[in-house]
Amino acid sequence: MVDAGLPRRGGAVSTSLALQGALVARLKADADVTVIVGGRVFDAVPAEAAFPYVSLGEDQVLPDGADCYDGEDVRSTLYLWSRAVGYPEIKRLAAAVEAAIDDDMAVPGYRIVSIAVTDTRFLRDADGLTSRAVLTLQTLIEPAD
Repeated sequence: MVDAGLPRRGGAVSTSLALQGALVARLKADADVTVIVGGRVFDAVPAEAAFPYVSLGEDQVLPDGADCYDGEDVRSTLYLWSRAVGYPEIKRLAAAVEAAIDDDMAVPGYRIVSIAVTDTRFLRDADGLTSRAVLTLQTLIEPAD
């Protein structure tokens, strides 16, 4: 979902924004993710958000240096949050999120060449209540034309 004020294709901002919209749409539509978090996939987390949920993290857009490829390399971070006892819920959520993300994800104006979770970390917060997972994604994406 590209903002009307941005070009439909081209440039790091529009690529990142289009990919963000596709990720949110995919996670909210995936049955295995929604059985755990409902529709709680956030860019900006509401102050009183119920657990568990997924929040969008940082993006980095790098031009791809290959001569035969006119796309970009987007590194994205997803944060997964839980207040259930122990790690089982957060690990089930991480598995569901990873399974939901694949190359056939629709990104208007773009084509995903490849997308993969390259790193997953599980952490317990200092509050003693919150567990989280940090997923790093790498997406090679190019204009659809």
